[in-house]
Amino acid sequence: MVKIADIQLPKFPLLLAPMEDVSDPPFRFVCKQNGADLMYTEFISSEGLIRDAVKSKQKLDIFEYERPIGIQLFGSDIESMREACEIATLAKPDLIDINYGCPVKKVACKGAGAGILTNIPKMVQMTKAMVDATHLPVTVKTRLGWDENSKNVETVAQQLQDVGIKALTIHGRTRVQLYKGNADWTLIGKIKENQAIHIPIFGNGDVDSPEKALEMKDRYGVDGIMIGRAAIGYPWIFREIKHFLNTGEHLPPPTLAERVETCKTHFTKNIEWKGNRVGIVEMRRHYAGYFKGLPDFKPFRTSLVGSMEPLEILDLLAQIENKYEGFIIERPSIANVETAGVNDY
Repeated sequence: MVKIADIQLPKFPLLLAPMEDVSDPPFRFVCKQNGADLMYTEFISSEGLIRDAVKSKQKLDIFEYERPIGIQLFGSDIESMREACEIATLAKPDLIDINYGCPVKKVACKGAGAGILTNIPKMVQMTKAMVDATHLPVTVKTRLGWDENSKNVETVAQQLQDVGIKALTIHGRTRVQLYKGNADWTLIGKIKENQAIHIPIFGNGDVDSPEKALEMKDRYGVDGIMIGRAAIGYPWIFREIKHFLNTGEHLPPPTLAERVETCKTHFTKNIEWKGNRVGIVEMRRHYAGYFKGLPDFKPFRTSLVGSMEPLEILDLLAQIENKYEGFIIERPSIANVETAGVNDY
């Protein structure tokens, strides 16, 4: 069993990464159904939250079935982050997570997300302010460092632990790398081996199969794994990893009927939470993931993304199930998942 303060997680938990425009309640619902042990909201701007911005406040929506769940915050101003932490606490999540990992220019170059990796004293000061601002456990997600010459995460881990964080997730790339190249888990393993580190250490980056999950578990000794892009259009990745770790055997991939049913559930939750127009439009980014690999699928995809009628979309999904009955799609890898514009924060 892994514990984050008083939050009890299974042995070697699987975490769903916070992903902007992806990790909303409907997506979290289907991931929870398939075995995600700990989930996070999309990252929320501290400035937006303290200024009562509608989009920021909506991201505070959490539901009982999601627990345990964390609200993730980002920002560059210590006082704003402290205030946002107090506001987020009122939404009654199980924990508050601080985003020190987002590499995108509009965030990092303003000193937020991974941008704070160039100012470690400020990072520590901000973390302490947030720990002091809430009774909830505070956790952090970060990267190895800003660039190849400043991989300071080993020092950072101990400093953050010293000011009170209860768990640390590390993405195995620098900010400069963005999502290019391969994630390097070497430093993550060194932190886990450090006898002075007693909080859970979770690894993140490039885990897109049960085999990779087992490799990272055995080679680097992490307490659990966070999965981001590999879950897009394939929430079954959680149950497949768990089964493989427990038995050494692979589950069969989801049937087409199961893919359609999960997509329908995702779609229905989307329009329930966001309303018809926004729910339909924002669901469009998910169809490719659910059905990538089906031959001659383009006409269906064109119809799905072109329709604004819920019943028509549900009928199209039924047609897909009938047309491709019995067709098995193999599990995708991160390399062939359509994730343009998707950032795992």
